[in-house]
Amino acid sequence: MLVIPSIDLANGRSRVVFWPGVSSGVGAPTDRPERIAEHFVGLGAPVIHVVDFDGARSGQPRNLEALGAIAARVATPLQLAGGVDDPDAIRLAFASGATRVVATMALADDPAALRACLEVAGDWLGVGIDARPDRLAGFAWRRGSPPTLGELIDELAGAGVTRIVASHAGSDGADADATLANVATRASAAGLELLRRVRDAGAAGIILGEALLSGAIDYVAAREAVA
Repeated sequence: MLVIPSIDLANGRSRVVFWPGVSSGVGAPTDRPERIAEHFVGLGAPVIHVVDFDGARSGQPRNLEALGAIAARVATPLQLAGGVDDPDAIRLAFASGATRVVATMALADDPAALRACLEVAGDWLGVGIDARPDRLAGFAWRRGSPPTLGELIDELAGAGVTRIVASHAGSDGADADATLANVATRASAAGLELLRRVRDAGAAGIILGEALLSGAIDYVAAREAVA
């Protein structure tokens, strides 16, 4: 299972200050996303996940300059989430250095928009899903009744989506449904044992943000735990 570092962007900077040497007092803290990405790529990160918080609020990418700065420093694939729910936004993201994008759950409820985005991104389009039953049921679906998680994943797969990013697989992240095989599961904070349970549930990867940047989880230890 891949362990994918995540950097949350706001106003061109990381929302979490990163200080890899905080425990020993070595080095200096930074909120420069390109430096953070370079650190994790140096440790073997296969992908860097970038969340554009400003873009998520506005509906269009807002941190493309910061994304470009990351792309200029690392040759590792960059996955952008936030403000990439339409074809033009995806084109902008790709032009700025993203190699894959993650759209919101709203795209799963708009077949025409989903087809248009797939025409641009193809296999590099992911769709984010909040997999908690109450969130699925409470989402403002256009259809008559909310789909189950399994039904939604089947729909997306049938439409040609090959990448699903689940923001929650269950109440504590441990009871991932069997339908999440090969689904990249996002957890903002987790222990190594939880990572193993996500791996054993069949997920292809887990995206870790603040848990890594704060030092709560060591990246090398996390990779070794799920190897």
